[in-house]
Amino acid sequence: MTATTTSVCTSASTAVYPSFSSYVRARGPVLQRTARSLTSNPCDAEDLLQTALTKTYLAWERIEDHRALDGYVRRALVNTRTSQWRKRKVEEFPYDELPEREAAPSADPAEQQALRDAMWRAVLRLPARQRAMVVLRYYEDLTEVQTAELLGVSVGTVKSAVSRALGKLREDPELSCAA
Repeated sequence: MTATTTSVCTSASTAVYPSFSSYVRARGPVLQRTARSLTSNPCDAEDLLQTALTKTYLAWERIEDHRALDGYVRRALVNTRTSQWRKRKVEEFPYDELPEREAAPSADPAEQQALRDAMWRAVLRLPARQRAMVVLRYYEDLTEVQTAELLGVSVGTVKSAVSRALGKLREDPELSCAA
């Protein structure tokens, strides 16, 4: 809490509520840390605390239990910060025409088809059991459990066979040339 903040609150409150002034002097640093945790920078924290203390000062007579002042001020801090957040301006700039999107370079459809053909030929070169598992897992989009049930094998068998099949596909010379 800066000296300016404390002196403003103290001088404003001395005339009517000396207990408010002593409260701010005693609890100011703790409340400043709370305000700082709610904002993104120290200046905003000081402003937030000033606003919360102003609200507390205006309600000083209505606060019945002065032992619970920290809770009252913290609630004022949170409510004030929430109000500030809700009131923030969203900068929108209307335009008559929408800006043109930059077209992403699209892949050549012929190259995509050639890669799909090379992948299918590589899958066909796999042993029948591995091929079946790869087709069910990746072409039919079945889970490992569903694949295992359909083929009558364990889930571990599906995992290991698919792993070996993917290793063979990664090493396939036709795929490495196509990619």
